[in-house]
Amino acid sequence: MERTKRKKMSKTKKWLISIASVIGIFIVGIGGYAFYLYHSVANTVDTMHQPIDRDKSEKREKVVEFTEKEPISVLLMGVDQRPGDRGRSDTMIVLTVNPHDKSTKMVSIPRDTRTEIIGKGFEDKINHAYAFGGPEMAMDTVENFLDIPIDYFVQVNMESFKDIVDAVGGVTVNNDLAFTAGNYTFGEGKITLDGKEALAYSRMRKQDPRGDFGRQDRQRQIIKAVIDKGASFSTLTNFGNILSALGNNIQTNMSFDEMKDIQKNYKDARFNIEQSMVKGQGTKIDGIYYYIVSDEERTALSSMLKEHLQIGETVTQK
Repeated sequence: MERTKRKKMSKTKKWLISIASVIGIFIVGIGGYAFYLYHSVANTVDTMHQPIDRDKSEKREKVVEFTEKEPISVLLMGVDQRPGDRGRSDTMIVLTVNPHDKSTKMVSIPRDTRTEIIGKGFEDKINHAYAFGGPEMAMDTVENFLDIPIDYFVQVNMESFKDIVDAVGGVTVNNDLAFTAGNYTFGEGKITLDGKEALAYSRMRKQDPRGDFGRQDRQRQIIKAVIDKGASFSTLTNFGNILSALGNNIQTNMSFDEMKDIQKNYKDARFNIEQSMVKGQGTKIDGIYYYIVSDEERTALSSMLKEHLQIGETVTQK
């Protein structure tokens, strides 16, 4: 009986770890490793699942084959949602995941970036695309901006992001700028944050000489810290809290079956994450601040991401 019990525990741990790997990438470490029982997972994903009206990106010739380990892309959006207001995607990060070289690239797009809003026919701040047309218009606009396919979106309610951080027991980051935000003071060096502190830490930008770039860097730190924390066994006892935080604060067009297929074929890509941001210059047009990205910068980013997605290349199984 004891041997059978150990075997069941071993299988449970393997299930948790495997689910952890894939959700860690695509929900960017926001707690997927807490999925404990199949029916609980399915119910949570049903709550999170938000289908969109397309089978694939128009920039794809065919639907991605997970079993062939074809690289995929995800648009992560942090949205400040309030009652009666859809909100804007003030955090936008494009993830490209290549299982062949076991790597993930994270590219942050400043919220004030001026670009064409696909479906509206005019230029505006890129974060307005979500306000105008939800996740689908945001995906279409980012696709046009970077000239790459966006296969999935993951939307996180930033106002409740603190619940997810608390659910994994807090996070530790290495802060390179001492500052005060609200009622919190953050010193330089390694600091441990609870949910409310992590939210304040990731939102500050006015005191940072790097402005929005500094804030994006802190947001990526928090995301990576949650991934790292979630990979440890210490969080497994919190699966109930994590499950609740996921269901209440995340939406995605990724189905449970797709999550399982991605887990099987893409899980090692989370161990090598390269972070970067879109570069440009701020200016005012008709009294409104915009972030202007040159065609050269967009072309360079597009080329880098296309190479990582192996677009136009023959995928060789490894």
